[in-house]
Amino acid sequence: MRISLGADHAGFVLKEAVKGHLAKAGHEVKDFGTASDESTDYPDYGAPAARAVAHGDVDVAVLVCGSGQGMCMVANKVGGVRAALAWHPEIAGLSRRHNDANVLCLPARFLGIEQALEIVDVWLETAFEGGRHGRRVDKIMRTEGEE
Repeated sequence: MRISLGADHAGFVLKEAVKGHLAKAGHEVKDFGTASDESTDYPDYGAPAARAVAHGDVDVAVLVCGSGQGMCMVANKVGGVRAALAWHPEIAGLSRRHNDANVLCLPARFLGIEQALEIVDVWLETAFEGGRHGRRVDKIMRTEGEE
């Protein structure tokens, strides 16, 4: 699978752990940064990583910041993206099964590395159920561009 990554300074360490984990599992990883724990702005990394999903350059993205909220907000501003904030494996699975999330956002300040990697694995391994959920996702996507 092709996966883009993005993190701000608060998410840097966790992003690096996720990157190594994904590479070891054989995924193709495109890292949009940041490259250190020096203070930076999450939209500078989250937006390009989310755009890579929207443009089809990658299949999905994993974004990390302190709370996960900022990355989730910026990713959901990108047309075609359905970003989900997950702090538990069950939430991650539901975001894929029911919402067809194509971007996973992680709260680095609230997760240990092992828990975060479990969340990533569950998220990547879970398929969209379609059916009634497909109808709902279609309605979500139709709201793009509405005033």
